[in-house]
Amino acid sequence: MTNIMAQIPDFAVSVARLALWLVILSLVFVPLERFFSRTPQQWARPQVGNDIAYYFLNNLLPTALMALPLALLAKLVAMLVPAPFQAWVHGLPAWAAIVAGLIVADLGSYWGHRFSHEWPLLWRFHALHHSAEHIDYLVNSRAHPIDVVWVRMWGLVPVYILGLGSTAGAGPWVTVLIAVAGTFASFFVHANVRWRLGPLEWLVATPAFHHWHHSKHDHIDHNYAATFPVLDAMFGTLYLPGKFPDEYGTADPMPTTIAGQMLAPFEKRTTAPVVRE
Repeated sequence: MTNIMAQIPDFAVSVARLALWLVILSLVFVPLERFFSRTPQQWARPQVGNDIAYYFLNNLLPTALMALPLALLAKLVAMLVPAPFQAWVHGLPAWAAIVAGLIVADLGSYWGHRFSHEWPLLWRFHALHHSAEHIDYLVNSRAHPIDVVWVRMWGLVPVYILGLGSTAGAGPWVTVLIAVAGTFASFFVHANVRWRLGPLEWLVATPAFHHWHHSKHDHIDHNYAATFPVLDAMFGTLYLPGKFPDEYGTADPMPTTIAGQMLAPFEKRTTAPVVRE
């Protein structure tokens, strides 16, 4: 009982920190979606309460679930990766470590994300994220925790294996900066904004890029990268036309309650994930 009580303050601090981040994100994105919306919609749209709940759930539970595996991985890397390579990586300047970390993390998460579409078992969990029929910044949080752990591990494991999370020039800030940049980027690409950013869209992920990944009928099997569209260009999954999709969502209906959505992957699904020909 004493140990449980000792953990409550830490948990409360984590929740308060997440609540502050949600306020900051809302102060940024609510005005943007109000003045530059692509499709008009009310803030209190269907499932908005669920999406806020998923925001807290998926920032608390996956972190706890990944802590032990990542700690063990760090120890294995220290023992198995050749010392000269570790020393070289450790000596990288901060800018090089951050750039390399972003690229490596995005490459890993690209394949984790793509496998979530191409493997039927994984699609059962990933389908929740694609169930949204109205896209805005809060939809970023709508995901099954198992799906979140899967994709995040694909992004973090290569960073840990290469030692990019502990370079001398940047210290632990590499993983922190990757997490912060990834957080804002992931909310941004889901935002309900009509902006087109010209040549920049070919360099970094934008709403125009990512919204096609949420299209209901076509191109859901494109634009897997979280940050760099060049990865989709390299692997043949890039789709970036001059318009936004007309419809969002999936073929299978999704339960409307969080409990139902958590249990849905364990029930029989009739529609296989869309796989690129």
